[in-house]
Amino acid sequence: MQELIKTTFENYGFSLTETQILQFEKYFHYLVEENKKFNLTAITQQAEVVRKHFVDSVLPLAEISKNASIIDVGTGAGFPGVPLKILRPDIKLTLLDSLNKRIEFLKRLCQLLNLQGVEFVHARAEDYVKQKRERFDIALSRAVASIPTLSEYLLPYVKVGGCALMYKGSKANEEIEQGKNALNILGGKVVDNKKYFLSEEDGERNVVIVKKIKNTPPKYPRGKNLPKSNPLC
Repeated sequence: MQELIKTTFENYGFSLTETQILQFEKYFHYLVEENKKFNLTAITQQAEVVRKHFVDSVLPLAEISKNASIIDVGTGAGFPGVPLKILRPDIKLTLLDSLNKRIEFLKRLCQLLNLQGVEFVHARAEDYVKQKRERFDIALSRAVASIPTLSEYLLPYVKVGGCALMYKGSKANEEIEQGKNALNILGGKVVDNKKYFLSEEDGERNVVIVKKIKNTPPKYPRGKNLPKSNPLC
């Protein structure tokens, strides 16, 4: 499997060290084993996990500054935060998820991979922000919600001058249009939309880069699941 990891990453322009290759191999085996106990991912084939989870997570690596403080909101099985941490040990990473089983999995995973400088938080995004409002350089999320909703979860965590990275599929431009009002209210502005192609089968991937240009009003994010049930459109 190590050769598969090495060559797949190389195909997308990433050169891994032997340590990083071994970390991704351990990540795969532990993910698949734990997935038998509770649902972490529907993707379990080696090549698909490497491409659709590991490589997909690190596509916007060039957008991340050295020693950046990052919060991965709704991290699930650790995507995209853990693969980014493997490639960039310098980042300070917080993994946030509302399901404690996932957080406990991530604690064991990061210990197995010997990853330092990772904080694990079991909480809802709208609750933890009360402790960490506008404290991170970057907030990011993958496969959590549409941009109007996701903006309300991510932007309150980001310092003015920082950014939110939103991992999206082929309908990113449509979501950007839908999220214009939410972004304006929350202090964000789309400054780029990076397009990537993993394969013919996977199609287009996008990472929407939202710059934090002003403070988010204190009343956001709203509680009672309102960002999802009644998004700022």
